[in-house]
Amino acid sequence: MTNIAKGMLAGLAATVALSLMMLMKGAMGLMPALDPISMIAMMMGVSTAIAWGVHFMIGTVVWGGAFALLESYLPGGELWLKGVVFGIGAWLIMMVAMMPMAGAGFFGMQLGMMAPIMTLVMHIAFGAVLGGVYAMLLHRGSAPVV
Repeated sequence: MTNIAKGMLAGLAATVALSLMMLMKGAMGLMPALDPISMIAMMMGVSTAIAWGVHFMIGTVVWGGAFALLESYLPGGELWLKGVVFGIGAWLIMMVAMMPMAGAGFFGMQLGMMAPIMTLVMHIAFGAVLGGVYAMLLHRGSAPVV
């Protein structure tokens, strides 16, 4: 399996983790206006089901593949930490590109101060899972370190 494929598999795992956090946030009634799936659906003019598919494609193919290509250039020693740095970068892109396109303003500030904080926490977790799973996939089948 190529490193890009491993990155995409790690991206899938990280997107599942992020999606579970989004669903838990929704179930708890926290920041109902912060709904990235609805934002994607609205921006693209598609159904919620298709928006979920787009969300998974972005997390798996775009972010997972990009991490595999860029991880050697990222600061941090351990891959999970490089994943956190990468997740913060993905968060910044979301804050300056997606949020304004969705009508939520720069850094999503039209949704309140908690919007950028909550999305940052979720992207840090996304990055940690991304880097951690990628590290496990890279070392799978290699000799154990003693």
